[in-house]
Amino acid sequence: MTHPFEGLTPDCVVDCVEAIGLRSDLRLLALNSYENRVYQVGLEEAEPVIVKFYRPGRWTREQILEEHAFAQELVGNGLSVVAPMEIHGATLQEAQGFLIAAFPRRGGHAPELDNFDHLLGLGRTLGRMHGVGGSADFAERIDYTLERWLIEPLNYLSTEWVPNELLPAWDSLGKDLVDRAARLMTDYVPREGIRLHGDCHVGNILWRDDTPHFVDLDDCVTGPAIQDLWMFLSGDRAQRELQLAELIAGYTEFNDFDPREIKWIEALRTARMVYYSAWLARRWGDPAFPAAFPWFRKERYWADQILALREQLALLQEEPLRLL
Repeated sequence: MTHPFEGLTPDCVVDCVEAIGLRSDLRLLALNSYENRVYQVGLEEAEPVIVKFYRPGRWTREQILEEHAFAQELVGNGLSVVAPMEIHGATLQEAQGFLIAAFPRRGGHAPELDNFDHLLGLGRTLGRMHGVGGSADFAERIDYTLERWLIEPLNYLSTEWVPNELLPAWDSLGKDLVDRAARLMTDYVPREGIRLHGDCHVGNILWRDDTPHFVDLDDCVTGPAIQDLWMFLSGDRAQRELQLAELIAGYTEFNDFDPREIKWIEALRTARMVYYSAWLARRWGDPAFPAAFPWFRKERYWADQILALREQLALLQEEPLRLL
């Protein structure tokens, strides 16, 4: 059985682009995206646009429309978010079985996380973004839970993917990770979360004119504010505390921050590490994944993951970062 994206040839992309109402000049550039397929498309007598073909079956039409509405709401509140274009009055199009959205092309570079001015700017922007995010609720998008991001992925990988000789170590370690992460997040209530970007890392931010411009709300969820902040922290403990202080200083210029969320950081990091492996496994039927990640099926990968997760367990057992 072929994967739907295998049929997305250059000719098919052009046909879809023209079917949704854009006039292609036949210039195509495939961009670095695995979850969806994304192209820069040249247009006749207009600036190129970015066209996203959503992965079939991942999100419903209603969930994608809610993502688009959130992006437009953020723009309407003065935030620099690259929102989908309206074509014939709609942001979501369909052609040849694909759900498609077009976005204006924007330039910029990744923020520099060793630059405290950048961290302060990121904090300010996210404070404003979360102010909008907390003003209403998602009706269709999912909630962030440890069950969905950590427990279920651990069990799935154990059942389907981890080599038999490494299973005892994986299962034992998984129980310890879940126990400690759940203890750290015992006071997290998903329904009290806010609308988030959800995948807030430097690859989804374009820094230009001393301002962060956010792209790709494909993973927007309801969850804790710290989920959009912790991925900007790196280095040793002292460095991470200084970075966190700068982020929160900017954030609290525009929004309140609940300091109890700081103790959730390593639990969220643990969940992302496990979820990434499960994401690769679940996408293995897409030919782009074996080609891009050939090491994933090797025993060495799983041995390295166990080692990395053991180191992460040690971090789960440390005292939370201080807010300086």
